[in-house]
Amino acid sequence: MGDKTYRRDITVPTSERRFEDYEVGSVCEFGPITLTQAEIIDFANIYDPQSFHIDPEAAATGPFGGIIASGLHTFGMAFQILVKEFLPTTASLGSPGLDELRWLRPVRPGDLLTVRITVVEARRSSSKPDRGIVRTEWKMLDQDDQPVLTVSGLNLIAVRDRSPDREPANDR
Repeated sequence: MGDKTYRRDITVPTSERRFEDYEVGSVCEFGPITLTQAEIIDFANIYDPQSFHIDPEAAATGPFGGIIASGLHTFGMAFQILVKEFLPTTASLGSPGLDELRWLRPVRPGDLLTVRITVVEARRSSSKPDRGIVRTEWKMLDQDDQPVLTVSGLNLIAVRDRSPDREPANDR
């Protein structure tokens, strides 16, 4: 992976970010992040105690040929990045949900992972003028740029300007 450059189309600090800063087509990448075998086993012992997550000997002869991270653990890592690095710290108003969560490849101890978040839709709420709705597509990639997880999410984000005709990038 080396000295990878991560794309950050949204440069406004998360403490100042509002709906208007999420322009359709914007991409932000974060990483690298990784998991140790101990972290994988600790998480799985509590939340997903299947043998290929918690028992190295059983996992070695199992369907994946070794310990792999729980999909929930992998998703949790991507979600943590979304919350800490992408969403506004003071203007995030929650989420009505996620769609199309897919685990495409196993995540193994030591994999170097990148989270890429793309804004695919940004529109003002028709019923609540204080917020906008931002749809994103997340992709978690391994060190070979192979996708290991994809998901689509919706987030409600406070607006900076309550004028009804203001959409992202209209003032740029």
